[in-house]
Amino acid sequence: MAWEIVIGLEVHTQLTTQSKIFSGASTAFGAAPNTQACAVDLALPGVLPVLNKGAVERGIQFGLAVKATINRENRFDRKNYFYPDLPKGYQISQLERPIVEGGQIIIQVGDAQKTIRLTRAHLEEDAGKSLHEAFHGMTGIDLNRAGTPLLEIVSEPDLRSAAEAVAYARALHTLVTWIGICDGNMQEGSFRVDANVSVRPLGQAALGTRREIKNLNSFKFLEQAIRYEAAWQIEQIEDGRRIVQATVLFDPDSGETRMMRSKEDAHDYRYFPDPDLLPVRIDAAWIDQIAAALPELPQAKQARYQAESGLSAYDAATLTGTRALAEYFEAVVALMPTPDAKLAANWIMGELSAALNRAEIDIQASPIAAAQLAQLLTRLQDGTLSGKLAKQVFEILWRDGGAVDAIIETHGLRQMSDTGALDALIDSVLAANAKSVAEYKEGKEKAFNALVGQCMKATQGKANPAEVNARLKARLA
Repeated sequence: MAWEIVIGLEVHTQLTTQSKIFSGASTAFGAAPNTQACAVDLALPGVLPVLNKGAVERGIQFGLAVKATINRENRFDRKNYFYPDLPKGYQISQLERPIVEGGQIIIQVGDAQKTIRLTRAHLEEDAGKSLHEAFHGMTGIDLNRAGTPLLEIVSEPDLRSAAEAVAYARALHTLVTWIGICDGNMQEGSFRVDANVSVRPLGQAALGTRREIKNLNSFKFLEQAIRYEAAWQIEQIEDGRRIVQATVLFDPDSGETRMMRSKEDAHDYRYFPDPDLLPVRIDAAWIDQIAAALPELPQAKQARYQAESGLSAYDAATLTGTRALAEYFEAVVALMPTPDAKLAANWIMGELSAALNRAEIDIQASPIAAAQLAQLLTRLQDGTLSGKLAKQVFEILWRDGGAVDAIIETHGLRQMSDTGALDALIDSVLAANAKSVAEYKEGKEKAFNALVGQCMKATQGKANPAEVNARLKARLA
């Protein structure tokens, strides 16, 4: 039987406010346990929550960026459950009236684009953290994260493969970091993904029973977890077993999911409006002000790169992978006396990206500034450097820094352009390789390539390859 995988993602994005959503405590990462939990976070008697305006503003930013409906009046609810890292015995969240409803994210998978619908995005507070490893026979509770502002972004079940799920998560990660509402640090828990996965016979309209994979903090684990879970569910059904709705965890070491708790029926969280928080009313003027301050978004920038610079959809999507990368690319092109977007794109996606990956750093930490790369490409354009020599200059720039022209002169990397000297060199190569000359005249093209190689070797790769080809052919005519 042919099966279809159905996936919906719930993504918890930590908002970039300096203080928590309902208190003035810091949200900075890495503090000693329980040093950033104030009386409000600890739910001491008599304390009241005060809403952080910055969290609301970031929710509006997101809603505008995904073309969603901003609920001009939204409210907070209490989600009641008991767990050691939840001091109040409830979590303040949004159920009936979230700040954002609807919207969409466009993803690119191979050559195909697909629009993924969003259900909603709502503001809520994070819980604390239970620490099991450091305490023998006991559990430690760190409440530093309690009250940290989150925007939970829920997609419709529109994803049909692990690859699509990763593409969606990456696109969402790019967007929230692009507009500055989340730092996107997955290792620190700023961007966490829950994946709801089910399978159904191909062509069936009804959804299958889903299992929720919790707290995936890398794109690699997201893909591995979904692949394993889908295959496991198909195997269970084909063996005559029934899928039970459950919450599961992914074990990166084994590459398998394991059940955390069954979830046969929806959990009764006994939601009700939080009596300590008034409804949030957002006026049109504030929304307009936030909209005017939004940067050019990735999709718009991709379309502009294709229309104005002739870049392919793939190149445009790659160069808008992060806002910093797009800004670097635009700076390089702007600094070239003769702007060549395709040349800049090729070097940024090729030599520069490879070097960044080897060094395990991002574009902001690149030792080669946009101005230096622009100068390097300019010398490639004007014939001062060949492609091979340009790569040598790039390596020196990466390692030692400096000015491109100074590196060229100091290391003797200027491309050989003197036609008289080149003709003399070609003559000496022809005289020393009579056999290859004869073979070429007999119609063997490989012999010509061998002669070109000898010319390039004699100049230590400094001759202009196109010029060598043209002048060599003229000599052999």
